[in-house]
Amino acid sequence: MRNSPYKFFQRYKAWCYLLPALLILGVFQIYPIIKSFFMGFYTEFDYINGIVYQWGTDNFIKVLEDPDFLLAIKNTCKLVIFAAPLSIGISLLFAVLLNSNILLRKFFQSIYFLPFVTSMVAVSIVWAWMLNKDFGLVNAVLKVFGISKVAWLTDPKMTLPILVVLSIWKGLGYRVIIFLAGLQNIDQRYYLAARMDGAKSIKRFWHVTLPQLRPTILFLSVTTIIDVFKTFDEVYIMYGNEAGPLKSGLTIVYYIFTKFYRHWEFSSAAAAAFILFLIILCITLAQFVIVKVYRLCKEARDCE
Repeated sequence: MRNSPYKFFQRYKAWCYLLPALLILGVFQIYPIIKSFFMGFYTEFDYINGIVYQWGTDNFIKVLEDPDFLLAIKNTCKLVIFAAPLSIGISLLFAVLLNSNILLRKFFQSIYFLPFVTSMVAVSIVWAWMLNKDFGLVNAVLKVFGISKVAWLTDPKMTLPILVVLSIWKGLGYRVIIFLAGLQNIDQRYYLAARMDGAKSIKRFWHVTLPQLRPTILFLSVTTIIDVFKTFDEVYIMYGNEAGPLKSGLTIVYYIFTKFYRHWEFSSAAAAAFILFLIILCITLAQFVIVKVYRLCKEARDCE
């Protein structure tokens, strides 16, 4: 009975439990990623019969020379530079406030988390109504204070600020919850020792809270940057299936969507998607390297 099914199950029990999830991930996640990667090298391809006649790097060259793709990279990088740090900073601020014994703390936690569980399509529709120049809520409020109407959705200069604010707002609840979990796991003895040494609130935050939250900040930095790089739904809905005025809202994902669904340039879309993957991968690895170098430098200083 050494090779009985029960013995086999006990030996590979973990893999048996993981098998259904691995099959789903393999079919709907891993295989499409690999397929799209190879599709980026198709230069001549029969999409109906699935026959590849010629391979090459022409699609990557074409995408990298496309002014729209370069504009998409520029717009997306601007959005990441402004939205990601502000998202993490504001979320940390709210998490610190909620971690204190304030009134109705559970209520505020629920309110902040609501945007994260709300459909991005529904949120974008509401924001499009709020920012409407003629009958939007924002301009109605501005009118009360004697401020003239602002063309929020038709002025190219307003596109980036709107997307930054929306990006911060939609992910605020998730990041606050993660920061709260990190704050509640900090040993209170660190704060007690800091108080005994006479450290004020700002010094306790700088020398105790931030160092203890370093893994949480790294995790949220990676996930936030990836999330901002994937910006698409809000642009597509708020600007009426367009990339904003004068393409001011053209992001990399919107560019991929346009190539795939509107121009039917499947290979170009796959090449652009793989370039986006490389950009995110490089930024993620750079973050880990920076944190590792900082940690090694700090350990070296402590040993001196």
